[in-house]
Amino acid sequence: MLSAQVFARTAEEALNGLYKLAFSILRNHADAQDAVQQALQKTWEKRAGIREDTFKAYLARVVINECRNIQRHRMRVSPQELPELPAPQAPEEYLALYAAIDLLPEHYKLPIMLKYLNGLSEKEAARTLNIPVTAFKSRLHRARKALRAHLDREVVFE
Repeated sequence: MLSAQVFARTAEEALNGLYKLAFSILRNHADAQDAVQQALQKTWEKRAGIREDTFKAYLARVVINECRNIQRHRMRVSPQELPELPAPQAPEEYLALYAAIDLLPEHYKLPIMLKYLNGLSEKEAARTLNIPVTAFKSRLHRARKALRAHLDREVVFE
């Protein structure tokens, strides 16, 4: 059983990475915040059945599921009903990297986000995505290779 103290501490430590994960999927600040909030609420309600060693991976999986729920809801909403939101601002040195990550298909983007932004181990991230560790490592390798190729083309030498 996950204690309230462990839940609060771990959730607070993971909050920034969870938000980045949700935002990378949804591309909307309000929806990303909603996804994280819903995930935290659902996880809190189920905390009695969650082991401490799998909590971060479990929470990331719930965030991904909430993002998909929001995306399904978006499909049912007419584009005229969606509000216009300003594009998110990232630190300038990360713009090219974030743009390259956005170009990746979701099955490559999620391993990058889970490993590097959420700090999950390969085993935890693979469990989160419900894939074998070897498949996760393969996707991560291919994602890094694609990012490297894209970023190398973008480099301007003076």
